[in-house]
Amino acid sequence: MRVMVINKQRWYWIMQLSGWALFAALQIVATILASGKAGVHTERIIFLTYESLFCLLVSHMFRNAIIKWKWLNLGFQKLIPRVLASVFVLGAIMYLLRIPVSLPLGLFKREVAFDPFTFFSGMFFYAIIFFLWSTLYFIYTYVERYNTSLRYEASVKEIELLNLKSQLNPHFIFNALNSIRALVDENPQKSKQAINQLSSILRSSLTMEKRGLTRFDDEMKMVHAYLGLEGIRFEERLQTKFDIHPDSHDFMVPPLMIQTLVENGVKHGISKLTKGGVIDVSTKVDENGLKVFIRNSGHYVNGHALSEGLGLSNTIQRLKLLYGENAHFKITNEKDNFVLTEIHLPYSRK
Repeated sequence: MRVMVINKQRWYWIMQLSGWALFAALQIVATILASGKAGVHTERIIFLTYESLFCLLVSHMFRNAIIKWKWLNLGFQKLIPRVLASVFVLGAIMYLLRIPVSLPLGLFKREVAFDPFTFFSGMFFYAIIFFLWSTLYFIYTYVERYNTSLRYEASVKEIELLNLKSQLNPHFIFNALNSIRALVDENPQKSKQAINQLSSILRSSLTMEKRGLTRFDDEMKMVHAYLGLEGIRFEERLQTKFDIHPDSHDFMVPPLMIQTLVENGVKHGISKLTKGGVIDVSTKVDENGLKVFIRNSGHYVNGHALSEGLGLSNTIQRLKLLYGENAHFKITNEKDNFVLTEIHLPYSRK
């Protein structure tokens, strides 16, 4: 997750440095062409260089203010007046910042610098420059957000397709129906329960809303239905434990996230062990958000044991797209031959 943020920051600074360097170069070239045979004053070139550095600093501070005040979440009707007012303030600040630089270079003339027409002309010039910068910044940010949204939608679609593939493949259906058929005569009541569980899984797979988050309770219903159905197949080889914090029910989670990781634990942990094992799902809620812990019998070796599981990499990508670096995902081995999968989600309530 940090890689995405670092790359974004690096790209921002590349554009900042190259953009203001180009601004300085154009100003210097224009000064050289305007000077003609009279020659170019070195002091003027130094002044223009410092001017661009100040523009870089002021624009960067403006960007931090935009992020702090959450202007990126505002509609255009609220955003445009704020930006227009800000660029004129920045223009005035930029005009005044030039004065300390012009003094040692011998370019300062008091009667010119504080002339009202000169002041407002300079302020207006810098306001236009910062308005253009703001326009480019907001366009880039909105395009980047749109692309992120598209990537997330593609990710959701992929996890749906992967889930459908796992739930509807002939082998899965065959095992489920075989288990149910064996129960019809032996335990009719349990066979009805198994049919309901299979129906719940298929219904959830086929009718899952195409949205970013789903209720924690709905996700856990899917988990219980899946484990109940697998319990028929594995019988005493599959044991399940749940320790759910009461406040967990207030949270929204990525759909099929917990079910996907539980399925990985069964497929790549329990099913590989002759004596079977345990799936233990627990949650904690603190000031940082929701923590989900999934323990399963088995052993995790450098990512290879679960790398072929259902959508594991997709789950990580969805967490990145939804929460950035505010969410955490980790898989480790615990003592007594257990694998621990941890997901930490920030507050995102119903």
